[in-house]
Amino acid sequence: MNITYRKYILFFFIFFSVTVFSKTIEEIVVKGDWREKNVLEEDSSVVVLNNQITESQPIKHFENLSYLVPNLNFAASDSRARHFQIRGIGERSGYERTPNSAVGFLIDDIDYSGQGGIATTFDVDQIEVHRGPQGSRIGSNALAGLIYIRTKEPTEIFEGTSEVTLGSYGTRNAGIAFGGPMEFNDEITYRLALRQDYSDGFRKNLYSGKSNTSKKDEDTYRLKINWKLRDKTTLKFMITQIDLDDPADIWTIDGSLNTLSDRPGMDSQKTNAFSMKIFNTFDGYELQSITSTTDTDVVLSYDADWGNADSHAPYTYDYFSETLRERETFSQEFRLISDSVDFNSKQTSEWVLGVSYFDIKEMNLKNDDGIYGDPSDPFGPYASESSSSSHFSSDNLSIFGNLDYFFNESTKLSIGARWEDYQSNYYDSFGESFNPSDKMSGGKISLNKTLSDSANVFISIARGFNQGGFNLNLGLAPDSQNSNLYYDPEFLTNYELGWKATLLNSRMNISSVIFYSDRDDQQVLISTQVDPSDPNTFSFLTQNAAEGINHGLELNVDLQANEVLNIFARFGLLKTEIKNWQSRPDLEGRAQAHAPEKSYALGLNWSISDQASLSIDVVGKSSFYYSDSHNNKSKSYSLTNISYDYFIDSWTYTIWARNVFDEYYSTRGFYFGNEAPDFADTLYERHGDPRHVGISVRYDF
Repeated sequence: MNITYRKYILFFFIFFSVTVFSKTIEEIVVKGDWREKNVLEEDSSVVVLNNQITESQPIKHFENLSYLVPNLNFAASDSRARHFQIRGIGERSGYERTPNSAVGFLIDDIDYSGQGGIATTFDVDQIEVHRGPQGSRIGSNALAGLIYIRTKEPTEIFEGTSEVTLGSYGTRNAGIAFGGPMEFNDEITYRLALRQDYSDGFRKNLYSGKSNTSKKDEDTYRLKINWKLRDKTTLKFMITQIDLDDPADIWTIDGSLNTLSDRPGMDSQKTNAFSMKIFNTFDGYELQSITSTTDTDVVLSYDADWGNADSHAPYTYDYFSETLRERETFSQEFRLISDSVDFNSKQTSEWVLGVSYFDIKEMNLKNDDGIYGDPSDPFGPYASESSSSSHFSSDNLSIFGNLDYFFNESTKLSIGARWEDYQSNYYDSFGESFNPSDKMSGGKISLNKTLSDSANVFISIARGFNQGGFNLNLGLAPDSQNSNLYYDPEFLTNYELGWKATLLNSRMNISSVIFYSDRDDQQVLISTQVDPSDPNTFSFLTQNAAEGINHGLELNVDLQANEVLNIFARFGLLKTEIKNWQSRPDLEGRAQAHAPEKSYALGLNWSISDQASLSIDVVGKSSFYYSDSHNNKSKSYSLTNISYDYFIDSWTYTIWARNVFDEYYSTRGFYFGNEAPDFADTLYERHGDPRHVGISVRYDF
């Protein structure tokens, strides 16, 4: 359903103008920084999704919540969205070389950058999206920004929640989370979360007659234990496993939701993670130690021809690709954090010093096979088969710090910096080997001025960075002078001017940010199909465009209109440009890929009575380029979601519908040849989820 922005804005302001204000909005606290602070004190653009929002979502995955954050986009490929873009910056597909990530992704302070597909959101306390470079906070994994998810902590009293969901397309979800103090020692608290999500998927394979070749079969297990050893020392342990057993049968020749594959693939991931945090308080500061490990197994496979013998007849055309990936990470970070400012004791500054070490070890085994034959060719058909392995490791040592100096109670100067030493090693069965290394630095300086007890303004300059890397399968020796073999680090300088306020007697929160970003040595990924008849012969090349520009505006409004009505409105405007790319002058002046100029989320929650409430939200994006390799674009779209809640004591019964008007929209597009015998370049699109309805029952105890 196509509805203009003007109608949505009118919808919002009608409610704004006719309601009587009488209820305050709950204070929003940002938790993804070194120290917790009120969102009004933040000197950057951040969207916070609290536990009320995450609990209200029937499908517990960050992909669904991402629509609520303007200037945040994702590139869906086969199953869950793994790769996200903030303000048009970020990866769009799986890597073949160094696993660089421009958008940091932390869950409980464990770095899952580039692996956003595992972001299930059951029993989550808060989600934050920090837009803009986080050079001093995270470093090279957060050139564009940071997505930070914190799950619920153990409580000092026993409590819990349970939920069951049934819906269309075979949706069956169930979860339970509970915890409190241990019976033998009330200084030890725990929380256990168990969740299983299942859906047949929205597509049907007409060749096999099955409706579950793109199913979602996902399990989440998490145990947290907090132990107060004494008044000044706390230990926090967590062990978690997320298992996504998701087949991948998505792409179609005709753009429908009916597939024809005879060998559906997989887009699965199983990750085991462990973390230990130690907080030790001394006079004047706190020493924090954060240790984590992850062990991940990934299967990425697909039917590359998207069809079967009958659909391709009279031609013989059958290709399949599979990548098995094993990835292990280890992270250790030490932080020394001062006490907060206290003007009564004349302490006018607060600071953070730290050192971080991050290690990655990864192994990939890739197997491709295929056959192509034209009945008019007496020498065919032609078969191909290949198998290769690769090994990658990297070590990243960082030193960072931040100083907040208060000239007075209303004016604060913040200075942050980070220096990184990045070393990596790569080798594969083709004889290619690389050892790229980079020493990089970034940081941020900001000035924050409090205008009143409920409003402030800030200005900031931040520098983010992302390490360089190398390209594979170019047929060149590692010491070749070819300029395409290696690519350099990318740097981004971001300027922001922001205003945040609480108005109408604490009944409205509003924030607006204007940003301008210069991208220096912008890393751009382009792809080419080497053999038109073999869809497995894609060559991926990353180059440094000389310059790129990203600028725009972000606006967030939360309004508690009266005792029964809450309204929110979030808007993002984004302009991007590729500049001075000598090897691709045809793209100069064009917008960057996956960077919609307009994005928005509007919604309301109406408490109809003490026992019932109605929630409606409308989210949308304008059109955007699919890739820097071609000029095809998506279409603009808007999606409407509705849920009706009924409460009886500790029970909540919900009837919900997502994409109510069954909008047919696209989240990804490829342009290449995949139809025999001509293999003409054609746009193929990956469409988003159709209308999805269901019921949920939650019991809180």
